[in-house]
Amino acid sequence: MEIRHFISIPETPPGDIREILSEAARQKADLKEGPLPPIMAQKTLGMIFEKPSLRTRASFETAMTQLGGHAMFLGPQEIAMGKREAVCDCARVLSRYVDILCARVFEQKHVVELAENSRVPVINAMSNDLHPCQALADALTVRERLGTIEGKKICFVGDGNNVARSMGYISCKLGAAAYRIASPRGYEMDGESVAVMKKCAGDRPVEITVGNEPRALVQDADVVYTDVWASMHQKEEAEQRKTIFAEYQVNDDMMELAAPGAIVLHCLPANRGQEITDSVMDGPRSAVYDQAENRLHTQRALLTLLMA
Repeated sequence: MEIRHFISIPETPPGDIREILSEAARQKADLKEGPLPPIMAQKTLGMIFEKPSLRTRASFETAMTQLGGHAMFLGPQEIAMGKREAVCDCARVLSRYVDILCARVFEQKHVVELAENSRVPVINAMSNDLHPCQALADALTVRERLGTIEGKKICFVGDGNNVARSMGYISCKLGAAAYRIASPRGYEMDGESVAVMKKCAGDRPVEITVGNEPRALVQDADVVYTDVWASMHQKEEAEQRKTIFAEYQVNDDMMELAAPGAIVLHCLPANRGQEITDSVMDGPRSAVYDQAENRLHTQRALLTLLMA
């Protein structure tokens, strides 16, 4: 039987994405009635982490517990993947011990190499290039708050990073009307990623705009999304970026330009008072904490379907 992996949104058929979202919604509702069936009993998730994490680690471990299984954390001190031990050897050994793997890494090529050498499914829990698990939670949150992502206008304000990229891919796959990315000059989404977004959209018409004017691109947006201005691997640039990104703060004035009923997303952790103000993050338009909770529900559904 062919092993199914979850490495990126572009590689995942739209039908599979919708199935994950539907399963996540079903399990989320079922949890209110009592424990879920222990379909992961005697199963182990191996979690390879090169980066620190709150939501990714807590949500995957909780998901496995709720499904009756076990999660084993493997940090950089245990593995030092690609340094102390070759990536292919990590995959070949671990996949003889565990039933499924997730990896939160710096380099996307390490996730790909894990999948190429693993006997069990591999999940991309984040790389510097992509964050597909976050995109699943984002899509579920939009569906819960706005009914559907189809036909919606989504604007990402900030750095054209892994989160912006993955949200663009899933928005185009699921029929959004527009995906706009507002970034300072020199920090825009790259052309190759925009081309992939267009490919994800297929024959459906979608407005994909990369620009430098946040207030113009937020106009009439149904979803306004932001993230930190400096990612984990860019900490040495953090002070410089504070000045460069200052006009890209998502605040009350900017949200006045969005569509009535628009929601705000942030993948967290947030630097309050920088990329987003307290009044927006804690305000009635914020879906930030529903979005964080939905990491649990979408990842649990992903585990369920990969192991089916």
